Amino acid sequence: MGSEGPPAVTIHVTGFKKFHGVAENPTEKIVSNLKSFMEKRGLPKNLILGSCTVLEAAGEGALGTLYEVLESTIGDRANGSSVQGQVIWIHFGASSGLTRFALENQAVNEATFACPDELGWKPQRVPIVPSDGSISRTRETTLPVNEFTKTLRKIGYDVMPSDDAGRFICNYVYYHSLRFAEQHGIKSLFVHVPLFLTIDEEVQMHFVASLLEVLASLNYEQQFI
Repeated sequence: MGSEGPPAVTIHVTGFKKFHGVAENPTEKIVSNLKSFMEKRGLPKNLILGSCTVLEAAGEGALGTLYEVLESTIGDRANGSSVQGQVIWIHFGASSGLTRFALENQAVNEATFACPDELGWKPQRVPIVPSDGSISRTRETTLPVNEFTKTLRKIGYDVMPSDDAGRFICNYVYYHSLRFAEQHGIKSLFVHVPLFLTIDEEVQMHFVASLLEVLASLNYEQQFI
């Protein structure tokens, strides 16, 4: 069989439940409504929207669910369902002080929570993965964040690249995901979004849909020969 267009891209997404100071997390609503939104909008032919999971806004408390969904991706690939295409994880998190969308380039091996997470954990200057070494260790996404930013700006979204995902739960989850992605030949990206009071829900849903379409339009084939 000949190749017709780019290989399939399977995208899995996560968001978070409420956390300190944010009773309604926009990412919970975005992730919960994404499948129905994309069905109405129309998925690109080569895009498969996989799991949409809402995580507890906790560090260690979210890891069980996080690894369960990450490992399910590997199981799918082993069974051949996604083996011919690329698998991408997109993690969405909210930042109450943010006024635009932020695509995170990296995560740092440091957990320093300014307040307790939803399960009461408040680590200070603790390595997220002790076997990775010091808290200054970073892991970077292999996705072209700057290219994504330019494309999304041309569409009309207020978006920026970022090198600082904080040291709270978002960074904690992103670090684990980047480490897992490197070990298993998949890709991971963290996206910070503002509250709906800053950028309303409809615009945010369209932004997420546009991001998925940009991801699906990339040609990953040469990177995985």
